Amino acid sequence: MRALVRAFDRLLCRATGVFEFCDHPECLVRLQWARAPHDLSLSDGTRVHAGAPVLMLHLWNEHLPRPSPGGPDLAWASRIHRMLVRSFREVARWLMEQPHGEQVEAIGGITVLALSDDGHPTPLVRHLGFDILPYRRALGRFGEFWENLYTWAIMWTFNPLSLQRRSLLRLRRAEIWISRQAFLGRYGPKDESPRRHEDTKKN
Repeated sequence: MRALVRAFDRLLCRATGVFEFCDHPECLVRLQWARAPHDLSLSDGTRVHAGAPVLMLHLWNEHLPRPSPGGPDLAWASRIHRMLVRSFREVARWLMEQPHGEQVEAIGGITVLALSDDGHPTPLVRHLGFDILPYRRALGRFGEFWENLYTWAIMWTFNPLSLQRRSLLRLRRAEIWISRQAFLGRYGPKDESPRRHEDTKKN
């Protein structure tokens, strides 16, 4: 059964254009060029119109570290945070090198990690600088059930211990978004090498 879920996940990624941009074993995200599904009003004042170019983040399930036998704990959450920060720095570097990277107006995703089972925002996503917005489901509760079933199957396949405190019927999705400017300001390169600085002065 797990082999079937893995095969379906690979097929779905190919069909939707999700790709790997980094081969580091601690990279936790894959990417997808996309269009904003609706208007976005972000906390830094950025307004993104529906249809604008965006970059979607997708969790790279195979790279998720396994929690301890007792389930996810503080040490596991801290490691996930460090891996995500490193991953986002790689995304920022990659995005700045892409010919169409300047057109991207926001970076975002849809995840069950942004909300707890009772619907409260989790500290992790806010600490990473993302706004948490309601997820607008195309098919309402019917669509929500099947999306949650797929998410539960993915978690069961790649990281079953993470399900110890998660219920299929209580999984809640949310959208997470950050403007391109805020993302690069937070995760982009902070300084230039002395050599590059000297070349700039000469020119």
